[in-house]
Amino acid sequence: MCGLVWVVISNAKAEPDARVHQWPQWRGPLATGVAPHGDPPTEWDEKKNVKWKIALPGLGHSSPVVWGDRVYVTSAVPVGDGQSPRYSGRPGAHNNLPITHRQQFVVMCVDRKTGKKLWQTKVHEAIPHEGGHETGSLASASPVTDGKHVYAFFGSYGLYCLDTDGKVVWQAQLGKMHTKHGHGEGASPVLHGDTLVVNWDHEGDSSVAAFDARTGKRRWQVERDEVTSWATPIVVEDAGRAQVIISGTKRVRGYDLATGTVVWECGGLSHNVVASPVAADGVVYVGSSYETRAMMAIRFAGAKGDITDTDRVLWRRRRGTPYVPSPLLVDGAIYFLAHYQAIMSRVEAATGEDDPGPMRLPGLRNIYASPVSAAGRVYVTSIEGATIVLGGGAEPKSLTLNRLDDRFSASAAIVGNELFLRGHRFLYCLSNDTSPTP
Repeated sequence: MCGLVWVVISNAKAEPDARVHQWPQWRGPLATGVAPHGDPPTEWDEKKNVKWKIALPGLGHSSPVVWGDRVYVTSAVPVGDGQSPRYSGRPGAHNNLPITHRQQFVVMCVDRKTGKKLWQTKVHEAIPHEGGHETGSLASASPVTDGKHVYAFFGSYGLYCLDTDGKVVWQAQLGKMHTKHGHGEGASPVLHGDTLVVNWDHEGDSSVAAFDARTGKRRWQVERDEVTSWATPIVVEDAGRAQVIISGTKRVRGYDLATGTVVWECGGLSHNVVASPVAADGVVYVGSSYETRAMMAIRFAGAKGDITDTDRVLWRRRRGTPYVPSPLLVDGAIYFLAHYQAIMSRVEAATGEDDPGPMRLPGLRNIYASPVSAAGRVYVTSIEGATIVLGGGAEPKSLTLNRLDDRFSASAAIVGNELFLRGHRFLYCLSNDTSPTP
């Protein structure tokens, strides 16, 4: 039960057989945005290479996760007649959605072969205390699965473990978040072995908490001297011990997974940290862009204490850094968007040097979805429904530009020859093989 050993990110060649063929979590099996065995289509539209397309209830910007023949998504569904609009009134609030309805927080399971909905479970119902930013949703944290259970995190509205039949096995309530400007919640949970970790950064008492994935028992919860962030943790290994790495405004920190003890910390990012870190070969890459721009490569292997002003910071850059979309790490290179605009940089992971330099992505405008990669290609999807497919390598060139009739804030998932795109209204399965399932 929940006994899968997750990837050793510090050694990208160590691949547990089952997981690398799935898309079990935010940013895929290696937490880098890469599908090692994927080969999805490069061309599609509303008629071409659509294996299936289904309408989704409510709204959610969480990304789909896939294991075997099952696809899991979360959503927040308004119910009832509604009420007079009100706002949370958080300091500095702007461009926020009004609170008008009770919301049902649901987890949904879809048959990967047919697109048929297998089940939909309501795990909670409440009137939200914050409406969130107009570009956000009340279900922005992506679920995670080990093939036996699916774990869904709705922040202020609970953490849930469900079995593959949609039955709630356990749940935990962490309290109520008050996010910066009332802009909403969104950090996804991460699973390593039988430990489930959530980032609880907000304008109140921030913390990171670890749970027993089998029982829901809280193993530890450690205070964080942090303000609101939306960054999802990653788990790496160093000298045989697992670490949780979380990006934050004041510090990027590595925590011992077993105890919650801070192993190392490093300052240097901006406020409003959204992009999640990526890591390989003992180095973690972090970035942010708000009032200032910052990106760093940090050698965490063997690190102890405060390493801010040490040679463990391998390189820094102050231009073109990511705000909303997280970086993509593939084949020794890092791809990232400038803020959330359609200007992509490709840099050498070892040096931070541009190779070949910033590239404007034709046909795309604003981008919240994080880039993904498979079969030597890079896929970038815009809010407006366009996806550009780039050839990999030192000179990435545009191969195709594809459009769908929806808006997209969630990142793509790739399994085998299929690409899963979760829109505001629909979930798409795109494939070169669209023949009916026997």
